[in-house]
Amino acid sequence: MIEPNPGFLVPLAGAVLLMIGISWWVAMRTRDGEDFLLAGRKLRTPLVMGTTLATLVGTGSSLGAVGYAYESGWAGALYGIGGAVGVFALLWLFADVRDKGFMTFAEEMSYYYGANRVVKGLVAVLLFLASVGWLGAHIMGGAIYLSYLTGMGDDTAKIVIALGFGIYTIIGGYLAVVVTDAIQGTLLFLGFTLLAVLALVKVGGPAGLSEGTSAEAAGALGLDALGPLPAVSLALVIAVGVVAGPSYRQRIYAAADVRTVRRSFLLAGLLFAAFSALPAVAGIAASRLAPDLPSPDMAFPYLATELFPAFVGAFLLIAGLSATMSSGDSDAIVGVSILIRDVAQLVTGRVPRADRVVLYSRLGLGAVLGLALVFALAAETIIEYITTMIATILTGLLVASLLGKFWRRATWPGGIAAMVCGSAAALVVNSSGPLTEFWGNAVIPSLAAALVAGVVVSLVTPRNRVSSEEALRVLREERAHLETADALRAREG
Repeated sequence: MIEPNPGFLVPLAGAVLLMIGISWWVAMRTRDGEDFLLAGRKLRTPLVMGTTLATLVGTGSSLGAVGYAYESGWAGALYGIGGAVGVFALLWLFADVRDKGFMTFAEEMSYYYGANRVVKGLVAVLLFLASVGWLGAHIMGGAIYLSYLTGMGDDTAKIVIALGFGIYTIIGGYLAVVVTDAIQGTLLFLGFTLLAVLALVKVGGPAGLSEGTSAEAAGALGLDALGPLPAVSLALVIAVGVVAGPSYRQRIYAAADVRTVRRSFLLAGLLFAAFSALPAVAGIAASRLAPDLPSPDMAFPYLATELFPAFVGAFLLIAGLSATMSSGDSDAIVGVSILIRDVAQLVTGRVPRADRVVLYSRLGLGAVLGLALVFALAAETIIEYITTMIATILTGLLVASLLGKFWRRATWPGGIAAMVCGSAAALVVNSSGPLTEFWGNAVIPSLAAALVAGVVVSLVTPRNRVSSEEALRVLREERAHLETADALRAREG
């Protein structure tokens, strides 16, 4: 195994400097607020697919799913299966919203409920928390890599990771995010595939992989180890995180057109579905080779350093660290977008001027990263962190979005009831040991509570009288201040 060595900070610094260089190049071509936050809405298939795949393969797979497989065998494949199902569901259900010109998910949700500002405000708060939650998971993952490589303390490592992607994100905005995501995600995808193959060879092939593994962990998808209901809950909660996650929505809004969204998500979903078995293979192999690791999240770094020559293993770990940062930068820019577009309007009553977007983004990014660091201290493993956060924040939001888009009788009080009751149900389950053990996580009772509340409250409240066309007009007028400021800035420049 590679001994902790502060010298590994040198290639990490080189990778960060490369990303900063790319961001600087992008920043020189950024003309207005929409360029900064949505890459000018011109992203084509390679970049949309690349950044989507980078987030899917990033922290959750390289640390979370491998660590879960280290403990629970083939259940580690459930992360990939859930992620692929989520991408396909997002493609099928929501790819067409690209044509509406939304900037944030809160705008989209407000549109479904007659441009209601109460819905928009509540969704903005929930999505801001969700972005901070995802960002916290990526900071946790990056800190594990960095601590393992250098021996750096956990808290210091988290600060270094947050600063690493915070700097280049704020310089170049969303286009810099997707370009660096595509580069680092591709690198990790290929490296992860090689790692899983070598791990399989190291333990003696499929027969060696199952040798010494408990019968429960060796069962199909870990159903015997977890139980059918917790297994379904794990895959489902990951799918919900994709369908209702704000960073995936941001990719829809930034794509060039609906066709690009559909093609990109289809390719990313197919690749990730094929990839889903690899974290399980790697995690099970690690449990065979090193059954006494101090944390299951250390399984991936252990394999990388054990199976490769020192310089190759270090390079793969740096690539994994960079990919984790690339996953985090997406949620950082989404969090800032929510602050600029939604939370600022909620507090001040208007959208900030475009000539102040960069300044406000810098200040907002500091707040987002600080809050994410606090959240990152709340869980022991990344999968635990992710599943708890999704079930608490996103399940009710998903139900409200489905009701609003596909059920004409849905009302804004019903949408709010779905969000509130979904979160309340998740909190009840998460606070009860027996309930958590029975369900696996809170996603199923949270979805059920949100659906019942949304339907019942909608049926007993007045119908929405605002047409889709009128709602879209109202939202476009709200953006007029930003768009006008952009035009003024362009003329002054």
